Amino acid sequence: MERTGIARAACLAYRRDLLLAFRHWGQVAQPLVFFVIVATLFPLALGPQLAELREIAGGTLWVAALLASLLGVELLFRADHADGTLEQLLLSGQPLAILVLAKGFAHWTICGLPLVLLAPLVGAGLGTPPAANCTLMLSLALGTGILSALGAIGSALTLGLRRGSLLLGLLVLPLAMPSLIFGARAIDLAIHGDSARGPLLLLSAMLVLSVTLAPTAVAAALRISAE
Repeated sequence: MERTGIARAACLAYRRDLLLAFRHWGQVAQPLVFFVIVATLFPLALGPQLAELREIAGGTLWVAALLASLLGVELLFRADHADGTLEQLLLSGQPLAILVLAKGFAHWTICGLPLVLLAPLVGAGLGTPPAANCTLMLSLALGTGILSALGAIGSALTLGLRRGSLLLGLLVLPLAMPSLIFGARAIDLAIHGDSARGPLLLLSAMLVLSVTLAPTAVAAALRISAE
């Protein structure tokens, strides 16, 4: 039997997760709905003062995106662990870190990308000017990628634990604080017409570091959880 190449195995893992997500579209929509609700509550609570809304727009959007990402990341490996797919991945002969990277990218496509595409519409409710939409989307695109990588580590470490969702939040939230600070700062600078190049470069560096190190850490945690 011909052995499946690494690239094809990663593509198959990515495609499988997308198909499973579309079959359970309610779970996919939940983080998106949560993001919209949280970001909408602030204008309702603070009132229509545009200046006040713009001051909190960056932090509000980032906090909403962070909490919404945590809703979906808990289920990243749970179904695979329950139905035996995780054992098959471990026995497949393929580099587990590459398969984990493909699954993480699938998670970002399902949970992170819709948040990025919806961000300008939600940001308009917080008074963000159209000129800041590019920075807003780029900031959240980089940030949600970091959150997916960190969430994958937390999900693998808490796999099979009772009340793992609580522990997952305690693990991921402190690690996500730097990206939250720089991401919100980038949006705030763009809203006021200043250059957001510095925070965006820092977010890019953090994303590269996360994507480089997270798959290996997740693969090690999954092997421990499967034993």
